[in-house]
Amino acid sequence: MATETRPLILVTGATGYIAGHCIRELLEHGYRVRGTVRSLADPKKTEHLRRIASQLGGSLELVEADLTSDRGWREAVAGCTYVQHVASPFPPEVPRDEMELIGPAVGGAKRVLQACADSGTVKRVVMTSSVAAVAFGHKDGNGAVRTEADWSVPENCDAYPKSKTLAERAAWDFVAALPPARRFELAVINPGFVLGPLLNADQGTSGELVRKLMVRDMPACPEIGFAPVDVRDVAIAHRLAMEVPQAAGNRYICAGEHLWVQDMAKVLAVEFNPRGYRVPTGRLPYWLMWIFARFDKAVRLALTFVGRKELVSSAKAQRELGWTMRPVRESIIDTARTMIEQGVVPAR
Repeated sequence: MATETRPLILVTGATGYIAGHCIRELLEHGYRVRGTVRSLADPKKTEHLRRIASQLGGSLELVEADLTSDRGWREAVAGCTYVQHVASPFPPEVPRDEMELIGPAVGGAKRVLQACADSGTVKRVVMTSSVAAVAFGHKDGNGAVRTEADWSVPENCDAYPKSKTLAERAAWDFVAALPPARRFELAVINPGFVLGPLLNADQGTSGELVRKLMVRDMPACPEIGFAPVDVRDVAIAHRLAMEVPQAAGNRYICAGEHLWVQDMAKVLAVEFNPRGYRVPTGRLPYWLMWIFARFDKAVRLALTFVGRKELVSSAKAQRELGWTMRPVRESIIDTARTMIEQGVVPAR
């Protein structure tokens, strides 16, 4: 197939952790890719993407567009058959004002979707949401396994899960309200706690926990846990949700079984302590974590997760998309290994 006849895919927030892997996945499967970035002024921020495209012999174009502005979105979407809307703020700490997250998340989604509706070429949008839009704010305890039928309860949520819930709700409502002649298909991916290899030195918010363990920023492990997923598998899920016909109109949880930070630390310790690292594997008491939170905003954010189990099911993604997950141990080790390679964690 000639290059110019291959579908053109827009990936928003191209320099982000998940988006970079989505771009790689699409290029590996022969798609032409256009990515949005807030600014092209610093070529160092995009050199890893250009390197990937060069290595794969793929077609990659980068354009400027920001979630907080209308400028550039119509041009970014022009000529695209599919859009993967990945861009959304993910804070390393609790924001002073929740609208710092909600505004760009909801407003940005609407801007992208409006541009898609105006384009006349976009057939389907795959939006990156989160299990944070599924499993938070419920009052029926830790025991329930959440599925795509569940929605987080915004009024009971902190800023980040509230922003993800409201942004995804807004996307579904926007598409439903479009007249049939302008309507496109929507599918949503709801990843869990994203781990896996770094493509550059920006480890993203989810990787910060692994970094803290590797450099021993924490003396022990807080009693928090997540439903993990590999970033490479998240990228595959985005491509499948774009390609599989029956994915239209559906949301898909992509996450594994609940994993405590202490269990993650033990995997890292077995692999990296013989190389000179000192990964902590003991348990951090809540009172000590509370003291650390007074000085570390990231720890303050984690306080809301103490003792909470994240129980979600990815059975629908497996059944309808044919999606699978690689072993979580591989994801944990690859996160730390590439942090060392990228200089995020000092080599020993």
